[in-house]
Amino acid sequence: MKNKILKILKDNKNQFISGENLSKDFGITRAAIWKYMNALKEEGYEITSISKKGYKLVSSPDILRYEEVEEYLQTKYIGRNILHYNTIDSTNKVAKSLAIEGIEEGTVIVSEEQTIGRGRLGRSWISPKSSGIWMSIILRPNISPMMASRVTLIGAAAVHKALEEIGIDAKIKWPNDIVLNNKKLCGILTEMSGEMDKLNYIVMGIGLNVNLDEEDFSDELKNMATSLKIEKDEQVNRKELFGKILNNFEILYDEFKKHGNIESTVDICRKNSLLLGKEVRVINGSKTVIVKALDLDEDGELLVEYEDKSKGKIISGEVSVRGLYGYV
Repeated sequence: MKNKILKILKDNKNQFISGENLSKDFGITRAAIWKYMNALKEEGYEITSISKKGYKLVSSPDILRYEEVEEYLQTKYIGRNILHYNTIDSTNKVAKSLAIEGIEEGTVIVSEEQTIGRGRLGRSWISPKSSGIWMSIILRPNISPMMASRVTLIGAAAVHKALEEIGIDAKIKWPNDIVLNNKKLCGILTEMSGEMDKLNYIVMGIGLNVNLDEEDFSDELKNMATSLKIEKDEQVNRKELFGKILNNFEILYDEFKKHGNIESTVDICRKNSLLLGKEVRVINGSKTVIVKALDLDEDGELLVEYEDKSKGKIISGEVSVRGLYGYV
């Protein structure tokens, strides 16, 4: 009911809506309407009320609930079911629980704050309130579990395209980071459940530093991570960027599901790669090798040249670039 009332207010922004008419339309008392209005005010909506005129929506808060991002969405199913939280431990954790219960593909879990945000290899991810995009997308592609890693690249390409559309020239650090001015801006964590030849679901988590200030980062992270606000020296519209990420993701993901390839994704990742042509350090478990990154193949795997001049490919692993993130 609260969301229905909010939609009426948003559809008639800057116009007064009679409380009496609302109570008749929804079949509830005017006192109930008043309670819903107060609940919306507590969420940050600025609503003016004048006796005998009614209620008027003056401004909306910077939150990523569906009613706030709908105007930016051009998708058919990705993000059409958004579950919004003010505070959550981890969007991936909640998304996995919902995926097990059978929630539909394209559902997005988004939170204004994560208390136990995670990156790859179990690392923590700083997720302060209302300053980033902390979300997870639930996916159910009919693919082999061996192909699941391609979804990470689709996510990276979608984030890059969205940033490009708002004038940000970032780089992609294969396979799951977006880097701006040699500092980490965004990380992607893809988790899945499957059997030998059957995938049950994929949960793709995206953590994007949008409007964090320098003081939001620890001293240890200040030289390694950044935000759009820090780099642009201005606030960025989170709702618009959120919508653009979902729009671009659906286009690239649908191409993957329809044709079985990630040609457009690989093209984006290749053209905007931070790695290609550089010496990189690849850590896989306890093993570390120094290689030269040559190219991405059609499946998005990293083609490399080893120190003995032999060539090979790297499917996954922790990749460090000399001169980046403290690696010298």
